[in-house]
Amino acid sequence: MRSTAILLGLIALSFTTSAQNKTDTIKADKYIPHRPASIGIIGDTADVNTPVKGGIAMIGGGKDVDNAFKWMINRSGGGDVVVIRASGTDAYDPYIFGLDKVNSVETLKIDSRELANNDTVANIIRNAEMLFIAGGDQSNYMKYWRGTKTLYAINYLLNVKHAPIGGTSAGCAILGGFYYSGEDGSITADEALNDPYNPLVKVYNNDFLQAPYLKNVITDQHYLTRNRQGRHVTFLSRIIKNWNIYSNGIAADERTAVCMDENGQATIIGTSKAYFLLTDAKKSPETCEPGKPLTWNRKNQAVQVYEIQATPEGSGSFDIAHFKQGKAAGGKWYWWWVDNGKLNQREIK
Repeated sequence: MRSTAILLGLIALSFTTSAQNKTDTIKADKYIPHRPASIGIIGDTADVNTPVKGGIAMIGGGKDVDNAFKWMINRSGGGDVVVIRASGTDAYDPYIFGLDKVNSVETLKIDSRELANNDTVANIIRNAEMLFIAGGDQSNYMKYWRGTKTLYAINYLLNVKHAPIGGTSAGCAILGGFYYSGEDGSITADEALNDPYNPLVKVYNNDFLQAPYLKNVITDQHYLTRNRQGRHVTFLSRIIKNWNIYSNGIAADERTAVCMDENGQATIIGTSKAYFLLTDAKKSPETCEPGKPLTWNRKNQAVQVYEIQATPEGSGSFDIAHFKQGKAAGGKWYWWWVDNGKLNQREIK
């Protein structure tokens, strides 16, 4: 796919050669001919096939977490990295390429269903050894990618090829089986807690990505920075009411990544905190109705939460595969509960 013939056809756009590292760099303000959706490639444009190890990096947004990307690159075997997004630039190309040895980095701007259903676009994704979903607006990802060849290609990487995949901010929001779309605007914690049926609370059930171990998980991001704990709990309450499913939550604050390996075991890389929310089928919300504040008390023990402080090298551990309390390490347990739209917490000693 990345043949010399294609490179020669791209010279008119922009072509530079580094004799020092024998690397080709292609950049474009528009889509590159013969590579629909591509807005930039850095590296050796000849396709490679390196051994990969599965893994998912759920990144909370804000400043990028270098060591989380290095964690994914290591699992990619240094192969071809593809970044997908629906808006923005190819700024991740030089960033990722400069972190560690990879064969190439390419950004695809997939901002229409036509591009998302293009066979070449889907094949570029399928041939990647690492995929990264950039931030932006997750409702565009849902609108453009859901039910397309792009989606099937991503799920192929997740479940057949077992290549590492990461996402930050909006890219992280769609990694869970359950996901909040934000399609009509982003809702705050106070708005969600005061009316769980606010029109902005739109949660979807397993009709998008099919990541291992995340079928019954809903993620949230920018967690502490934007005070999103209450809306995350509200999402969990709506999942219970809508589908009678007691799902779990995973959240990362900015500059923080939950890095889950191929066995569903996670460590936390970065500088802030990550959270794991566990619901109990014996503890449904007392009041979750349209136009009324949420009450989910259950004797001040509605949702059990594990908090882990990240470090740049990675700290703590959590068993996402089973959400087993006994396997959690390096953090603190809390009870969270909601009284008349107000979120409360206490540490479990």
